Amino acid sequence: MLKARQRICLFCIDTVIAAIFILLSIYLFPKAGWVFTLLCSVILFFSLELIGDALVKYLFSKIDDSVLQKGTTSLISNFIQRLRFCYSLEDFYETVGDVLEVQGDCSVLFINRNNNYVLYNSPDKLTCKTETMNTLDINFSDMKTDGVYFIDKDFGLTTVYKSTRGFFLVKGNYHLYIFCKYTHLFDKVIYNTLFEEYIRFLNRQEIITNLSEITELSREWTMLADVQKAFLPLVMPEVRRLELASYFKPLVNVSGDYYSVLPLDEHKTLVMLGDVSGKGLAAALVMGLVLNTVKIMEDKEDLSNVIHSIDRAIKDMKFQDKYTVLFIGIIDTEKMTIRYVNASMSDPIIVTRSPEGYRIKPLSSNCSLIGIIDLDTVVVAEQKLFRGDLILMASDGISEAMDEDGVELGTTDTYLTTIKNSANKSAGSFVSDLVNLVLSHSGGHLRDDVTMLVAKVEG
Repeated sequence: MLKARQRICLFCIDTVIAAIFILLSIYLFPKAGWVFTLLCSVILFFSLELIGDALVKYLFSKIDDSVLQKGTTSLISNFIQRLRFCYSLEDFYETVGDVLEVQGDCSVLFINRNNNYVLYNSPDKLTCKTETMNTLDINFSDMKTDGVYFIDKDFGLTTVYKSTRGFFLVKGNYHLYIFCKYTHLFDKVIYNTLFEEYIRFLNRQEIITNLSEITELSREWTMLADVQKAFLPLVMPEVRRLELASYFKPLVNVSGDYYSVLPLDEHKTLVMLGDVSGKGLAAALVMGLVLNTVKIMEDKEDLSNVIHSIDRAIKDMKFQDKYTVLFIGIIDTEKMTIRYVNASMSDPIIVTRSPEGYRIKPLSSNCSLIGIIDLDTVVVAEQKLFRGDLILMASDGISEAMDEDGVELGTTDTYLTTIKNSANKSAGSFVSDLVNLVLSHSGGHLRDDVTMLVAKVEG
C-alpha cells in the first residue's frame, strides 16, 4: 500500500512538472533566440525539479504518516519506536506487553532455539498450549537462516500474504513469534525496518550483558585482590635492631607473589617471600594457603617442618600445575645470624660492608620447588650477619625486567652498582632506589609482578 501510493504520487508530480515545463517553454520563449531559449529552459527545468523534489518529500512524509503511523501498520511502527529504547530483555518484555499484547491483542513467543528454552510467552491460551509449541518445534526448530517469515493459521510457512495469521523473526538461535489475525493488514514495507531494529536490539542487549558480566567480574577480581592484599603486611612491624621495608606491585589485580614478616620474639624475626606459578585465582589461592600455613604453625623456627607443611598443603589442593618458589629465613639480631631455606628463589642476597666497599653474598638455593615434586631432606642453611648488613629478597619481576632491547636488568652492571651504592641508605630508601631503577630500565612496561622485601640490620 505504501509503495503503491508513493508510485502514484511520484507519477502525478512528474506529469504535472512535465506539463508545466512544456507550456512555459511554448508560451514564454517562442520569439527569443535559440541560445536564450535553451538557457531559460535549463533554468526552468532545474527549478521545477527542485520544487518537485520538495513536493515529493512532503507528500511521501504525509503518505508515510497516513499508512505507517496512523493506519493498522502503526502498531508495528509503535513497537519499533519502543524497541529503539530497549537495552535489556526486561525492557523488551515490557515493550512486547505494552504494545503487541495490550494495544494489538497479539500473542508472542520468544524462544532460544539453542536449547528450545522459552524466554517469553504471552499469558494466553495460544502460546501456552502444548500443541502450539510442538507444532512450532516440528516446523521451525532447525531454521537457522536469518529473516522474516510468515505463517498461516496452521502455523506453517506461507507466501500468500493475504492468508497470513502471524510472522516470526529469526536471528541466530533466537526465534520471535508474533501471532496476529490481521497480520495481512500490515504494510509489508514495515518488516524490513522491524527486522533491522530487532537485530540492533539483540546486539545491543548482548553487548550490555557482556559489559555487565565484565563489570561484575572486574568487581569480583577487585574484591579478590583486596582480600589478597589483606594477607600481606600493611605496615611493617617494629623490630628491635632491624629495619624493614617492602614493595608490592602486581602486574594484574591478582598476583602470585607474596611476602610476610612475623616477629617470633625480642630477637628473632621470620621473613618470607615467594612466587606461585601462574597468575589468577588459583595462584591467589595457593598464595593465601602458604601464608596461612606459616601463620598458624606453632613452631615456626623449625624451618624444615615449615617447608614440608607448605608442600603438603599445596599438594592437598590437587592443582596439577601449581607450585611455589620460596625464601624463608629467621633473622636473629642477638646471635647475628640468618637461618634460611631457599626453595629455588634466584635473587636473595646479603649486601655487606668490606674494606673494599660493599660486596654481595648470595643466599643460594638449597631446596627444590615446593608443592609439585617429592621433596628431599630439607637442609637449613645459616649465614653470619654484621651490623649494617642488608638482606634483599625479591621476585624475579625485578631482575628479569627488560628494556626495549630485551636486556634483563639483572644482567646489567647498573643493577649491581645501584644495589651497592644504595646499601648504606635506610631500608625504605634502598627499596625506592631499586624500584626507580626497575621502572627506568623497563620504561614502565612491566612484564611480571614486582615484589621486594628488605631487612637491614641496624649499625
